[in-house]
Amino acid sequence: MEIRKSVISAISSYLPENVLDNQMLVDEFGTWKPEKIFHKTGIKERRIAGKEVVSDMAVNAAEALFEEYNISREEVDFLLLCTETPDYIMPATACLVHEKLGLRRSAGAFDYNLGCSGYVYGLALAKSLIASGLASKVLLVTGDVLTKFINPMDKSTRTIFGDAATATMVEESNNINGIGEFVFGTDGGGAKNLTIPAGGMALPRSPETAKERRNRFGNVRSENDFYMNGPEILKFSMDEVPLAVSEVLEKNCLDKASADLFIFHQATKLVLEHLRDNLEIPENKFYMNMENLGNTVSSTIPLALKQAQKEKRIYNGDRVVLAGFGVGYSWGACVLEWLEF
Repeated sequence: MEIRKSVISAISSYLPENVLDNQMLVDEFGTWKPEKIFHKTGIKERRIAGKEVVSDMAVNAAEALFEEYNISREEVDFLLLCTETPDYIMPATACLVHEKLGLRRSAGAFDYNLGCSGYVYGLALAKSLIASGLASKVLLVTGDVLTKFINPMDKSTRTIFGDAATATMVEESNNINGIGEFVFGTDGGGAKNLTIPAGGMALPRSPETAKERRNRFGNVRSENDFYMNGPEILKFSMDEVPLAVSEVLEKNCLDKASADLFIFHQATKLVLEHLRDNLEIPENKFYMNMENLGNTVSSTIPLALKQAQKEKRIYNGDRVVLAGFGVGYSWGACVLEWLEF
């Protein structure tokens, strides 16, 4: 029996209205300069969720997709929602989004908890649902409000992260095998380097976990807040991502020269430039777009794909290498054969 092929047929997004630019951060912290923040991160501004929760942003992204591409919600067979900041511990945020969008009762929906590798994993899940015959059209949504978990006095993370949601339609294709082969990796030994320590069953929030501490760099956080060990994350990225990219190219019978564009998780300019240099990828084949968005976790890759298409950096039939990596540690890579939409 022939395995059903799948392709990305649409991508839309939602960005919160609130903008936090570098000058605002300088005015608030009284240190650095806007140019220094941009030099260190590659980011000039980022979007910050207000009262919105993930289900609000996810619905807005999906509604934008339905309108922009004239897609009927009745066509959706399955909803996949990637988030690390769900509305509730239970129920699954995907169920709330399913109801708000008015999807068919016969359409499946579930959350999966992944960060910066989440979009690649979501494509693999969508491809598997289609290949198995369980779905013909899968709505893949990413969304996080990570900034709600960042201490206002932690400039090491406030300068980097932003909030966003995206919606991607993955559907069965008779003409093109648009989503190619994948590689994945996991190393839970790095979990402590990207974490929100308190709030789950292992360490419930309490007055003790809320106690704030200032580190030697002047950054303030408690165990209720998001923590990132920058040097260890850079080391992890340099150790694992080049290997994953080389492996996924080989698995898809490609070499670097025959790939048309590389789009990685938009972590920071520093991380991406190190990876580009390590892999010896020409600048014209390496895409970065974090300048006005920041690091939006699982939404960075679909935001970059959509923007690259708008900028005519991707054309019909191009082979695009994706790599997501981060919290977990978790990483994944794949190759797309691009279909214009």
